[in-house]
Amino acid sequence: MSTPADMSPTGRTDLAWQRTGLGLLSVSGLIGARALKNDAPSLLVVGGVALVIGLVVLTVLAPLRQRRLRNRPDDVAAPRVVAAVTVAVVLVTLAAGVAVLMVPAR
Repeated sequence: MSTPADMSPTGRTDLAWQRTGLGLLSVSGLIGARALKNDAPSLLVVGGVALVIGLVVLTVLAPLRQRRLRNRPDDVAAPRVVAAVTVAVVLVTLAAGVAVLMVPAR
């Protein structure tokens, strides 16, 4: 049984930010699949917006947080970045709600 490479608090934080970004991308994929299944092109736009938000979290905000933690490991607070990710999660959650309410399941 192998041990994880980096189980430090900084490593766990990196993984948490990556999981958040991947979760947002997964939700956007589910919205897109629902749009295609129900032939709802307007829902593809909602899924596309969720996809862009997930990509921003995964490719911009998560690396920014990683860099900050690696440079200053004792600097736990990052209110602006955390607020941005919170807004991203809320927006994607709203997009998922729109997807559920907009197109009835067949």
